[in-house]
Amino acid sequence: MLGIIVQLLISWLIIWLIEKGNLGFLGFYPTRKRLSGFAIFFIVTALCCSSDFFMRMIFAEQQWELNPKLNANTILTGTWWNIKSVLFEEFIFRGVLFYILIKKLGHTKAIIISAIAFGVYHWFSHGVIGNPVQMLITFLITGTMGLVYAYAYSKTFSLYYPIAIHLGWNLTGSVIFSSGNIGNQLFTQVQPVPEVQVGYFVFFSIRFVPMLSAMLINWLMLMQMKQEAIPHPRYHRNQ
Repeated sequence: MLGIIVQLLISWLIIWLIEKGNLGFLGFYPTRKRLSGFAIFFIVTALCCSSDFFMRMIFAEQQWELNPKLNANTILTGTWWNIKSVLFEEFIFRGVLFYILIKKLGHTKAIIISAIAFGVYHWFSHGVIGNPVQMLITFLITGTMGLVYAYAYSKTFSLYYPIAIHLGWNLTGSVIFSSGNIGNQLFTQVQPVPEVQVGYFVFFSIRFVPMLSAMLINWLMLMQMKQEAIPHPRYHRNQ
């Protein structure tokens, strides 16, 4: 949590030094539109992520069961860890520097730069430096998701939307289905995992369709939304 506070302080200092503004450009003020948008994008993304595990159940005969060691602290700790990690990444890649890039270079170039930086960052966070194949896969997946997150902010000028998409994906995978690096959470995979032969089409569908659907559906939903004007950093509220 201290890291997030430091991020906000640095963001405020940067925008104050450059434009004598405040953090209103982040679009944090809770309007009805933003709160309903957060809920919609979160649910849509969570359903797309869940389709991964549903297809595994149908085609690969894998099963999940309620964690027998489940307790409230486990879920709260896992949820809070995801919230902190998402906020940390959003403040870095869709925060003050991204806002400045949009103003200086325009939406398209800023989105591309943000996505590239997001993909490269995950080389380090995923520990794949030195493995060219994994570096390429990681860059393509996280960089493409970074495009969606960046587009969400550049279209709405509110972090509610990229946070909703980002958190919907991460929280579903790691807390609901325990596929992250924080250990067993709500549901755990039944052991032993059955060895089932599936065709290439099914394999690649399970591997890529959930993420591709999350990217495409969210992108199309964002395209239907009104393009918000670039907010002035001195504004206290963004509508």
